Amino acid sequence: MRHTLLGLALPLFMLGCSAFQGNNRLTSNLEQGEMSEGVREIASPTSNFQNMAVKKQALQVNSTRSGKNINHYIKSIMQDLVTNLQYVNQKTPIAVASFVYLDADFNTTTLLGNQIAEGFVHELHQFGVPVVDFKTTDYMRVTEQGDFVFSRDYLELSQDMPFQYVMAGTLVNHQDGVLVNARIVGINSKAVVGTAQGFIPQKVIDELNSKDELDGVMLKRGM
Repeated sequence: MRHTLLGLALPLFMLGCSAFQGNNRLTSNLEQGEMSEGVREIASPTSNFQNMAVKKQALQVNSTRSGKNINHYIKSIMQDLVTNLQYVNQKTPIAVASFVYLDADFNTTTLLGNQIAEGFVHELHQFGVPVVDFKTTDYMRVTEQGDFVFSRDYLELSQDMPFQYVMAGTLVNHQDGVLVNARIVGINSKAVVGTAQGFIPQKVIDELNSKDELDGVMLKRGM
């Protein structure tokens, strides 16, 4: 009787081991498949800038969607632009111009247009593109009001700038916000080498232009 039970137990034990090993192989194959798929997703872009865009988007998947300011929307436009950017690389300096309203004089801009330009200076630098700050003078100007190195007087700025490309764009008022059209253009060829479009909600623009703030405390108008 004892030999009979032992004879039955041994095949059952071997069957359990075989099933366990099969499950292990299945799990291993699934894990390898998921890892391979992840590698393909990261490795698919051909440009270094596109690779960086993918990584930055992955980091922002689980980020909070509350408290967005204008820089959040500039970052989104930049990620759109690098997906089709050509010729620009770590050896091609670029300058950033103020964004202007499409239906206005191209010789004037606004706080919004200037802040968008400032935001793109940061984003381009983050992506490894050399940025030329052409508003920097060759000296420090010391006054009673402060110490300054920036100027908008072209007579105080160098006439020989090394940048080969310029980033610029236009703004269009739209319902509930502003449409942004951004592009990078060759300064000599005038060829467009990258484009992007985005939308900034009016609420975000109003917060940028708000004059009703004092020491970080929002003031409300009375009835």
